[in-house]
Amino acid sequence: MVVADHHRESLQDLPRIDLGKLMDLASRSTELRNLDSACREWGLFLLVNHGVSDEGMRMTKENVRGFFELPHHEKQKSAQRPGSLEGYGQAFVTYHEQKLDWNDMIFLKCHPPHARNLDLWPRNPPEFRMALEKYGEDMRKLAEAVAKYIGMALGIHEEELDLLAKSFGEGSCQVRMTYYPACPEPERAVGMTPHADATGITLLTECGNVAGLQVLRKDNCWVTVPPVPGTIVVNLGQIMEVYSNGTYRAPDHRVVVNKEKERVSIATFCNPSPSLPVGPSPQLLAATGLPPIFQTLSSSEEFMQRFYSRKLLDAVPFIDSLKL
Repeated sequence: MVVADHHRESLQDLPRIDLGKLMDLASRSTELRNLDSACREWGLFLLVNHGVSDEGMRMTKENVRGFFELPHHEKQKSAQRPGSLEGYGQAFVTYHEQKLDWNDMIFLKCHPPHARNLDLWPRNPPEFRMALEKYGEDMRKLAEAVAKYIGMALGIHEEELDLLAKSFGEGSCQVRMTYYPACPEPERAVGMTPHADATGITLLTECGNVAGLQVLRKDNCWVTVPPVPGTIVVNLGQIMEVYSNGTYRAPDHRVVVNKEKERVSIATFCNPSPSLPVGPSPQLLAATGLPPIFQTLSSSEEFMQRFYSRKLLDAVPFIDSLKL
């Protein structure tokens, strides 16, 4: 695990990738090069022209904000059950004296439909369920498209590329909605502890114009990810870093809090089908002649089980445990 210099922070233009240009044959090759560079250098980019309707985004944001504005006893109706991350509560609480992140969150499984625990889906606000169901489906479709073009940027083609995209279409999506209250002493708190996602692809939507997300640059400097209207932040998870044999990054990122303003975000964690083996791309290994630097696990389900069986402090360097 790289120890970041927590005193160095930077504002910098992050890469923007245009999904419309990736879909257009005339502009695809240029935009694929931009995508390849973004995945190598950052592992994170702002996606524009993503095709998710403004109305769907607006409705989801309003209902998520509405949920966090409810009285505590109302939110507690969706409280996590013992031993589960799903529902309203805190993620990765492993011992009683643990210092918790400065946030309030609800984590729900959206796809496939049979995985949903509807007992934990809020009935208030009244349109919350309908909005989240539609939003989850939009994110699933978007993850399928993004995975396809990331594979193309990596040089994957034909049957393996189709399998990668189809796997994300058939995979799982979980949504974590997080409220970060204003913090009177932001220098003494953290909104979310530095970590790399164990997912395939994470899609983040900001519910306002308050910055908080920061990504760790290669030079060990934290860079603030600006909340740009109309964009979705795409963050590569460790499954994609393994698939790329380390060519693409699953970046460390964190959330800082604001002294005066609250922040609300919606993160959708998208994973390939549980039956898909998790390991370096066979086509990539054949094309480069490089040895695999990660083991191949039997399924993404096994990968996630290994991750969730670990404590939070072990989760950040989790990917190192797969190296040969």
